[in-house]
Amino acid sequence: MGSRKKQMADAIKEGKKQIAFAKLNNCPTSPRKMRLVADLVRGERVEKALNILKFSQKEASNRLEKLLLSAIANWQAKNEDASIEDAELFVKEIRVDGGSMLKRLRPAPQGRAHRIRKRSNHVTIVVAANNNTQS
Repeated sequence: MGSRKKQMADAIKEGKKQIAFAKLNNCPTSPRKMRLVADLVRGERVEKALNILKFSQKEASNRLEKLLLSAIANWQAKNEDASIEDAELFVKEIRVDGGSMLKRLRPAPQGRAHRIRKRSNHVTIVVAANNNTQS
């Protein structure tokens, strides 16, 4: 491997070390309800985001809080020597995508049927270290 190529590879590796992510697949909540909670913590610092999720009344906030703690643990596993307080972690990205749908039929008047769609979602949280930049 050439020296320039190795330097670029090392730079990319260091950049990836500063971010960590966690995924939650097939969460049985509609994506719209989950996005309401996800919008509250997008771009926030990790400590503030955890407080927002802890004291939120919404049911989706419990799942997001657990997922955020998982992302923080993943970041810690990558950076064993660094501390979370010094790194100033923040929620860099949070995506809520639609998942699979359970389709059910509910009886309706006059022999008809209405389709019930039980939606699920996929959530991805990306946590990054704030290195001398304001978010």
